[in-house]
Amino acid sequence: MRRFEDIYDEHIGAVHGFFMYRTGSRPDSEDLTQATFERALRAWPRYDPVRSQPLTWLMSIAKNVLIDDYRRAQARTGGLQPASLAAAGDPHGDEAPSDPGLHPDLEAALAELGEREREVLALRFGADLDGPAIAAFTELTMANVQQILSRALRKLHSRLAGTSLADERVR
Repeated sequence: MRRFEDIYDEHIGAVHGFFMYRTGSRPDSEDLTQATFERALRAWPRYDPVRSQPLTWLMSIAKNVLIDDYRRAQARTGGLQPASLAAAGDPHGDEAPSDPGLHPDLEAALAELGEREREVLALRFGADLDGPAIAAFTELTMANVQQILSRALRKLHSRLAGTSLADERVR
């Protein structure tokens, strides 16, 4: 079996990217990435490479860490839903102004998407999973993943047209 340190080195960027897409906050994504790997290290003796690839296993843990974080935030803020957390800013109140995380236009556009669309985008572009891996992870068909991804990208493109982010891309 592979060493946990190797799994960590290979996949920390994917886990962190997933959280950046989901939270839009660098400090939150770093905290959630750390929590994910802490849980993974504790669970490492029970990891079965026959049942899943390391990244799929880590992303399952990451998704549970994110759900737990949303629940804690809901308890602290009186019931905010995950979609409204991005619009409300940092639920922890400790975001450094000098570290904005995602581009504000992208963060706003992502907040307008549905939960499933944000999840598929985060898995594709944040965690750098391919279509078959996303389908397996989300238990969707490959065709459904492709359709969700295509529609979400069209929505983002439409919402970002004319923004400073679209202007930067043109230069």
